[in-house]
Amino acid sequence: MADLDTELLLHYTSEDPSPPGGGRMVSHMEREDTLHRLKVIEGHIRGIERMVESDAYCIDLLLQIQAVQSALQKVSAKILDDHLHSCLTTAVRGEDPDERERVLKEITEVYEMATKV
Repeated sequence: MADLDTELLLHYTSEDPSPPGGGRMVSHMEREDTLHRLKVIEGHIRGIERMVESDAYCIDLLLQIQAVQSALQKVSAKILDDHLHSCLTTAVRGEDPDERERVLKEITEVYEMATKV
């Protein structure tokens, strides 16, 4: 079985915009909020790059990196919450046992990936 993070990276960098397994993409409103958050994070990362280029104090760099990690965790938690209340709920209430198992397996794999150290 392919490593999930590699599989997801390969999937979302391909030409096919649909998610693995045919689940739904985020709604327009959720997408706009997520994109805004990611652009803020991107700007923060660019600021960290400038700090490295200007030989900023290590602790200051670490604090900024922790802030980015926290922001990414919040985006991740929001996307997971949306997924649980949409795709997972639909699959669990649906008639297709294979679809239920597929979606539950995805959640398990994402959890396992998140808990790797």
